[in-house]
Amino acid sequence: MRKYTYIKRLASMIAPLAVATMLAAPMAANASDYMMEHFWSAKPEGTAWVTDYGECWQSLHGPGNLEPCVVAPIVPAEFTVRLNFEFDKYRVEDIVNDNELRRLDDYIANVNQTEARERISLTGHTDAKGSEAYNYQLGMRRAQTVSDYMISRGVPASDIVSVESRGELDMLPGVDIYSVEQRRVKINAQ
Repeated sequence: MRKYTYIKRLASMIAPLAVATMLAAPMAANASDYMMEHFWSAKPEGTAWVTDYGECWQSLHGPGNLEPCVVAPIVPAEFTVRLNFEFDKYRVEDIVNDNELRRLDDYIANVNQTEARERISLTGHTDAKGSEAYNYQLGMRRAQTVSDYMISRGVPASDIVSVESRGELDMLPGVDIYSVEQRRVKINAQ
């Protein structure tokens, strides 16, 4: 009697799961068809669009020869350029790491390609060599150099809303205060 009760109880627990599995099997195949047919189709037919992740999608039933999607470049809210200037220098010709200048050029290209206008703030920084007053002026000249450079590359002057210096006041944590890595211009865009 005891064995029979145990089996009956086990069967009552398993039976609903078995029924649910049997009923779900045809629905899973139909759900896949539904998704392919409706969920991934663009309306109107034959259009292409870009997802929030930058992926280009085309309609399932539309033509396959659509123009490629154009993904608008993303301008980061904060961009730091570590332009290593020669000691006590601030002009573009005095930059010793060309790779950072190329990064700045890529950033400028993205700014120029966005439809919305950016509000750009530039902040110059220095290492700890020299007096605080001198480093403030040097940081300002470096930030102004980057501003002038951006304007010469097509960024509207009205998009640059502030050019300032922090001199040696905001050092990068974990970096030697006399390191060339401290010489940087931080760009904030809104």
